[in-house]
Amino acid sequence: MNGLFILSIILCYFSILFLISHIIGKKHSENAAFFLGNRKSPWYIVAFGMIGSSLSGVTFVSVPGMVRNFDMTYMQMVLGFLLGYVVIAFVLLPLYYKLNVTSIYTYLDNRIGKRAYKTGAGFFLLSRTIGAAARLYVAVLILQTYVFDAWNVPFAVTAAGFLLMIWLYTHKSGVRAIVWTDLLQTFFLLTALVIIIWQVAKGLHLDFSGIVTSVKESSHSRIFVFDDWHSRQNFFKQFISGCFVTIAMTGIDQEMMQKNLSCKNLKEAQKNVCTYSLFFLPVNFLFLCLGILLLNYASINGIALPALGDDILPSLVSNGAFGIPAIVFFTIGIIAVTFASADSALTGLTTSICVDVLNISRYKEPKARKIRLSVHLGISLAFIAIMLIFKAINNTSVIDAIYTIASYTYGPLLGLFAFGIIFKRPTNDKAVPYICILSPVLCFVLNEILKTTVNYQFGYELLIVNALFVVIGLYFGCKGARYKGAR
Repeated sequence: MNGLFILSIILCYFSILFLISHIIGKKHSENAAFFLGNRKSPWYIVAFGMIGSSLSGVTFVSVPGMVRNFDMTYMQMVLGFLLGYVVIAFVLLPLYYKLNVTSIYTYLDNRIGKRAYKTGAGFFLLSRTIGAAARLYVAVLILQTYVFDAWNVPFAVTAAGFLLMIWLYTHKSGVRAIVWTDLLQTFFLLTALVIIIWQVAKGLHLDFSGIVTSVKESSHSRIFVFDDWHSRQNFFKQFISGCFVTIAMTGIDQEMMQKNLSCKNLKEAQKNVCTYSLFFLPVNFLFLCLGILLLNYASINGIALPALGDDILPSLVSNGAFGIPAIVFFTIGIIAVTFASADSALTGLTTSICVDVLNISRYKEPKARKIRLSVHLGISLAFIAIMLIFKAINNTSVIDAIYTIASYTYGPLLGLFAFGIIFKRPTNDKAVPYICILSPVLCFVLNEILKTTVNYQFGYELLIVNALFVVIGLYFGCKGARYKGAR
């Protein structure tokens, strides 16, 4: 890649985002705008922008890369996403709007108690901080490897530079700015995806009908797996896991729900969720189609592909196999999904710490705003530190480990919300932290036992088992408890 050319794309892209944020931040820099966008965000703008913020740089390179080993079976999980979004729209959103929450974990305080509230917020902060830094690390590492290493720029400088750019356009008006910048970033993401597919097809001398035929006739076009119950790609495992993953990592995730709660009312928030959930089918399908086209191109041209699936798209594009347009739009796509996911995480974590930990409502606006800005900067520095740790370990399998950890940490959150919504009995709030810590430990032990005895290893269903342990613990932990309900 031409380093100066790529750098100019990054700077131009950032300048546009900063200009949008500056215009919005001039009139709306108060905490109400930062946390919930003054609840004035148009639902259709939020819906379109949520596509970009729900993906990441990992998705941009991993989904096409997974076709080599898993065909197009990921679509089974995407179908499960749709059911999960139905639950979010018609079960969780009415609950959040009824309580008029800023932080969704306030529900746990109303329903169970203060310890449940703090425990839920704590698990979110742990999981989202590590997970968001991991996704950002993967995207920054791609640009570091293919651009900045040639200039001998230290990784720490690259990481700090990207965090500085994200901090600059989010620190004033938070969600209110992100709603509009994500609109732009989703547009660039989808444009990049389509252009790259077209450039790969051009290299294969395929028109639209040729693309359809090539994908349809590929040995990797398999979507559904019904006949192998031991496979992690079994339809029922993938579909059910997709549903629960969506509920856990979107519906009870402050970062993801914050923009949904910025809509004017419940009805518009529901329209937003239902609309953007439908986009996941065609978008992920196109990513998988791109994966098939990349494999076909490599096979026809005798190109040896990297061992890691995540490296297939970056390596082929960076080598100029598909021309300058592919390089330009690959860069734009990576930046778009990186900024869209990182800015949401930065804002969501800032909100959770300010509301759930520091109880920022106790302070008047000038001091409250100063506290929020300090927290926002602190989380940015934490992201840089975590990325440097990943770089020091220098093992890409760490990323897989991070997402496995996310299954452990989101399980207790899912269990807390599931118990509160499904059951109307009280539980012992004092025992909640212990139950939520014990549950992942039990899951880890159970997973090790199953691996050694029956050669079975948990996949995404670990999240469900983890949540179930918490629900059982809360259900039988009712002694001496008094039901709070939802005030």
